[in-house]
Parts: sequence; structure tokens; C-alpha cells
Amino acid sequence: MSQIALPLHAGGAGPSRIVVGSANATVLEACAMAETWPFRTAVLAGPPRSGKSLIARWFAESGLGEAIDDADRIDETELFHRWNRAQESGTPLLIVRSAAPGGWQIGLADLRSRLGAVLQLEIGAPDDAMLAELIAIHAEQRGLALGPDAAAYLVPRIERTHIGVEQVVAAIDRLSLERKVPPGPAIWRAALEAVLGPDEPRLL
Repeated sequence: MSQIALPLHAGGAGPSRIVVGSANATVLEACAMAETWPFRTAVLAGPPRSGKSLIARWFAESGLGEAIDDADRIDETELFHRWNRAQESGTPLLIVRSAAPGGWQIGLADLRSRLGAVLQLEIGAPDDAMLAELIAIHAEQRGLALGPDAAAYLVPRIERTHIGVEQVVAAIDRLSLERKVPPGPAIWRAALEAVLGPDEPRLL
């Protein structure tokens, strides 16, 4: 398991590093070879909170090309113009879309045909090792002391998604502060119940 430090100051609450693992290794390898993409363009999709925006920032700030985040939320004509400008300059273009239900419905026919011909990249689900690393980085971001024992307890029980990790670590932080106790097994268990619900089947 490895991480990529973002080559810029990470303002706000977002992580400053990308955890590289089973879910995104192929995506990052492809981004490093952007000059080989069809039309030097790729569309990146993935589940909520899976690091799409972090990858876009890394891609742009590393000088690999231009990135357009939340592309499915901007005006299609503007996006089409930005596509054309990138093609004219020969600049690789990473287009990031949100994981809206039903996919990205593009109304502008010219844009739809062009984006249909480019490389399609997608972030997948994290495996156990990546879940443990995500727990560690979210805990570090919050100043929480969650060691390997916490990850060993949480990984088999947590929802196996990026957002699931983020929610459980946030719940551990909140409950630890509310109860004024260090985050131990009782807090981990309560956080899982708060996020997953008391009737969610899991190992306790």
C-alpha cells in the first residue's frame, strides 16, 4: 500500500494524500500515461468520496494535463469549448464526473459523441488493505489515535466503501468527544451501530 502526496497545500477538510490501492491503482497508472489516451482525454467516474477530486488535483498540479472536476454539473456548451481548446493545444484532459444514478446523460450530441470515444476510467471498491489505510488517513486527519487494532476490528465490520470509512471514523471522533473517553472498542462498536444501524448484520 502506498500514498501520493498532493503537490499543493490542501486547504479545507479534504485529505492531503491519495491512498493508492486496489480501487484506484489502474486509474493512477493510466493518468501517468495521458499522452497515450484516445484524443488525449479520459473520463473518470467513481463512488462518492472515492478520491476523484483528489486525483483531478494531482493530475493538474503534477503537470500531466488539465482536469475538469464535476464536469456533469457544468454547462455542456462550456465543456464542449474546453474540450476543443484542449484538442487544439494538445493538452491531455481528465474529465471527472459524479456518480449520479443512471450515469451521465449528455444532451449535446457533439459532446456526447466525442466523450463516448475517449478512455473511460472508474474507481472501484477498496479491498481490506486499502480500507485499513483509509481508516488511518481519516483518523490522522482528525487527530484520532486509531492504531492497527482499530483497523483490525473495523475492517471486517465496516461498509466496504470510501464513504463508509469516512462516516465511521467521523462517528468515532464524535462519540469519543461526547463521552470524553479515548476511542476504544466500546466507541468503535457504538460508531458502527450509529452508522450502520442496530439491526445491520455484522461481527461484533
